[in-house]
Amino acid sequence: MDNFKPYYIPEPSKWPLIAAVGLGTSAIGAATCFHGAAYGPYILTIGIFVIIYMMAGWFGAVIREDQAGEYSAQIDRSFRWGMFWFIFSEIMFFAGFFGALFYARNYSVPWLGGDGAFTKLGTHQFLWPNFVAEWPLLINPDPNKFPEPNSAMPVLWIPVINTFLLLSSSVTITVAHHALIANKRRLLNISLAATIILGVMFLAIQAYEYHHAYTDLNLKLTSGIYGTTFFVLTGFHGAHVTIGTIMLITMLARCVCGHFTPQNHFGFQATAWYWHFVDVVWLCLFIYVYILPIK
Repeated sequence: MDNFKPYYIPEPSKWPLIAAVGLGTSAIGAATCFHGAAYGPYILTIGIFVIIYMMAGWFGAVIREDQAGEYSAQIDRSFRWGMFWFIFSEIMFFAGFFGALFYARNYSVPWLGGDGAFTKLGTHQFLWPNFVAEWPLLINPDPNKFPEPNSAMPVLWIPVINTFLLLSSSVTITVAHHALIANKRRLLNISLAATIILGVMFLAIQAYEYHHAYTDLNLKLTSGIYGTTFFVLTGFHGAHVTIGTIMLITMLARCVCGHFTPQNHFGFQATAWYWHFVDVVWLCLFIYVYILPIK
C-alpha cells in the first residue's frame, strides 16, 4: 500500500466548451466565406483565434498537472487510449472524403457518361449532352458558374517535393524519439527542430501550390467536383499539418525545459503518433489525388 497512488481526477474543465465554440465559429466563418459574405473572413478569424487560445490553455493545463506529479500509470494508459481513439476518428474523417472522391470518380462520372442505369434512361443526354466521362473532370456544363481548369494539378514538382519533406520529417521525429529514450538531449532538440522546419516548409510550398492553382491553372474550389475534392482533401490535410506543427513546437519547448525523461514522455510520443498519421494521409493523397489522375 505504500506504493499506491490515487487516480487523479482533474477539476471540471472549460476547454472542451471553448474548443466547441472555436470549431463551430470557424466552420460558420468558412461557410460564409465560400458563399461570398463580406463578414465571413472576420468570423473565420475569430474562430481561429479561439482555437489557438484553447490549444494554448489546454496544453498548459495538462503540462502543469504533469509537472506537478499528478499523473499515474493508470492515467498514462487513459491518455494512450484517448490518443488512439482520437487518431482513429481522424482516420474516419479522411476516409469520408476519400470515399466521396472514390464514388465521384468511379461511379458518378461513368454513370453520367452513359454507363450503367443512365444508359437506359438517357439521363446524361438531357443533363449534359457534351459530357465526356474522364477523370479529372475539367470540362464543366456552365463555365460561368464553374470555372474550367486549364489542366489537372501536375505531379511534378511541388507534390514530389512535399512528399520528400514529409517523409524526411518522419525520419527526423523518429530520430528525436530514439534520442529521447537514449537521453541524448542535444540530438533530441536538433532532430525535433528539423522536423518543425520541414513541416513549415511543407506548408509554405503548399501555399505556393494553391496560388499557382488559382492564378495559373484556374483550378479553384468552385471548379466542379475535381477542384472541390482536390482542395478539400489537401486543405484539411494542410490544417492537420498546421496543428501537428504547433504540437511539435510545444514539444520542443518542453524538451528544452527538460520536462521529458526516457521513462516518462507520452506527450512527445503522442505528438509523434499524430505526425506519422499525417504523413501516411499525405502518401494516400499523393497517390490518389496527384498520381492516379494522370492520363
